[in-house]
Amino acid sequence: MAAHRKSAHRKPKQRPFTGPAARTAATLALAGAATATSATGAGAAPAEPAPTAAQVRAKVDRLYHDAEVATEKYNGAKEKEKAATRAVDALADEAARRTDRLNTARHTLGSMATAQYRTGTLDPALQLALSSDPDSYLERAAHLDRAGDRQASLLSNIRRQLSGIARVKARADQETEALAARRAELDKHRTAIRTKLADARTLLATLTAAERAAYERAADAAHGGGPATSADRAGAGTPADRSTAHADRSAPRASVAAPNSRAARAVSFAHGAIGKPYVWGATGPNAFDCSGLTQAAWKAAGVSLPRTTYTQINAGQRVSRSELAPGDLVFFYSGISHVGLYIGGGQMIHAPRPGAPVRIAPISQMPFAGATRVA
Repeated sequence: MAAHRKSAHRKPKQRPFTGPAARTAATLALAGAATATSATGAGAAPAEPAPTAAQVRAKVDRLYHDAEVATEKYNGAKEKEKAATRAVDALADEAARRTDRLNTARHTLGSMATAQYRTGTLDPALQLALSSDPDSYLERAAHLDRAGDRQASLLSNIRRQLSGIARVKARADQETEALAARRAELDKHRTAIRTKLADARTLLATLTAAERAAYERAADAAHGGGPATSADRAGAGTPADRSTAHADRSAPRASVAAPNSRAARAVSFAHGAIGKPYVWGATGPNAFDCSGLTQAAWKAAGVSLPRTTYTQINAGQRVSRSELAPGDLVFFYSGISHVGLYIGGGQMIHAPRPGAPVRIAPISQMPFAGATRVA
């Protein structure tokens, strides 16, 4: 009997889970483990590592390049905005002139109507019958007929002028809409430039003084300059380091002669601009961006160039790299976003980037995209 009671209280043997039950149990166990780990903080995602100095430098270089691309788009939008402004102003002047002519015609027509009203109270046949001098009356009547013809012509002219003014005003409305679009595009590119330059300044501020100096040395070497000492090369319009400018001015000029006097004058102008700061959108005389410098140099030689890099490349005859001569325009990057003025000996004068002055640089330091001979 005791043995029976002992057997009755014995716990049943546990069987292992199999099939769906086993999978459910495993899932619950894993979820519980994950919850416990999360609660203790042991499973928190590791913080993303700070970028290395090399990564910061690469990002800054990309930002400067992107800012230059945006600058050339800004320059193109600025030219379109100027053209739209001139068109709107011209149409406004034309509308004013047409309105003045219309008012004059209306005044003339009013004077004629007043005169006819004063003299046209009697029927013409009765006036002839009552006239003491029929010959004089008939002569006056002939004048009145001619006056009527003039009046009809004047009315037709007024109708034409009204139609012309309406057309001018419609064109002015279209040009005003185009001007608003150009200004919006201008603001977009201006904002993009400022944002990218601000981002570059922020990134450079994360570098140590030694890393920053190393970056500046590498950047200046890539653009043909000497060591940089400016406190902030990332700001647009920051005054250039004058020691660098003097080093560039003292560099030997290319021994290759310019092919003609105009090219020589363009090269001479570019030499005179060495040391002046880069400022996006600037065309001189105290600061330049890259296409602003080449445009100003050739303007000094009596040649008008378009404003942007991607239009300047089509402003003359294309030449190969092996055919380069002083005065040729040399272009870089696949998007034709940078330009310099070739001076011979594998070198150019260009405006490199914000914070870096106009200087002499080897054309081999950037990806060559093509060249154009202006004159």
